[in-house]
Amino acid sequence: MKDTVLKVGGTPYEMGLAHGSAVAASVRQYAEERVRLATAASWTGRGADRAEVMELAAACLQVHEERYPHLTEELRGVAAGAGVNPATLVVSGGFTDFVDAVAAGALSGPPGSPSPATLSEDDCTALLVPRSRMADDLPALAQTWDMHEGSADHLLLLEGRPAGRPAFIVMTTSGCLGMIGINEAGVCVGINNLTAAGGRVGVTWPFVVRAMLEQETAEAALEALRAAPLAGGHNYLVVDAAGRGANVEAMPDAIAETTLADEVLVHTNHCLSEETRRVERPREAMSQTESERRLTRALELSRRSDLDVDYLQSVTADPDAVCRVGVPPSHVGTCGAVVMRPATREMWAVTGRPSQAPYERYRLGEPAR
Repeated sequence: MKDTVLKVGGTPYEMGLAHGSAVAASVRQYAEERVRLATAASWTGRGADRAEVMELAAACLQVHEERYPHLTEELRGVAAGAGVNPATLVVSGGFTDFVDAVAAGALSGPPGSPSPATLSEDDCTALLVPRSRMADDLPALAQTWDMHEGSADHLLLLEGRPAGRPAFIVMTTSGCLGMIGINEAGVCVGINNLTAAGGRVGVTWPFVVRAMLEQETAEAALEALRAAPLAGGHNYLVVDAAGRGANVEAMPDAIAETTLADEVLVHTNHCLSEETRRVERPREAMSQTESERRLTRALELSRRSDLDVDYLQSVTADPDAVCRVGVPPSHVGTCGAVVMRPATREMWAVTGRPSQAPYERYRLGEPAR
């Protein structure tokens, strides 16, 4: 993964232009692939043609522009560097939020129309670990990133030094502003996908992650999340250098927060709160069972009281449930994984299944080792 660490800095547009230019072919390929998938009933539960998808993407881009103008300027830089329409990057980067909006017929469906069941859209297993459960008394965040398996080819680490804002390092995909990461203030943000029935024209989760990584405390990051006009459902995990943190099930029309205390918080891809379950898009039985199985297994593995980085890496590599191999029709599997330590500003990351590839350590401003 050392060859896929991309360092950018400067104004938002300069950062985006450097990003898009460096991985232009990958940006174009991934954007085209995900626009195509956004039309498929296997991802949304309903068919949509390309024209509808792009009209919705353009409408969402306008909301991104209004809410996060500097981040949208960065996205426009990426688009210019890669030679693509910026709206396609809303689809490719924020795909799992965007398909909630497609599923709900955000532009064409009547208000209140029932949302179809999701077919095979399970993504990520995450653990938020309090100081009291770590052998060295320092908090941690660990997660897999699961997606259709070709996505692993487009993973990279992006180290950014934006003018006037905290430096950060994120695991992301080509063209996406950020998926999972840590900033120089010691704020860590992770995610799992949720399926929202109330998808709408709004902002997608990578922009929310980056907005959270502009903050210096977990509470400030949570405020940034609470203020976001979300397009779809996602679960967010945040922890700062002092060990303050929370797990948040965030839907366009509901939010449920669980404060990090003395127990490891584990989350997969189904809602655990009654409030968010009421607005969750129905899940196919097999998909629900898969998410529940990963949750149970990760909870079982996290019961130890002397957790450390090596052990958390082994949890992400667990072959019984957590580390997954894709199967038809979705071919969703584990494409990468991350362990982060906010107090030391360290990230360990792996591209591909952690059961097969080694983790590498990263810290802002340091070479990989």
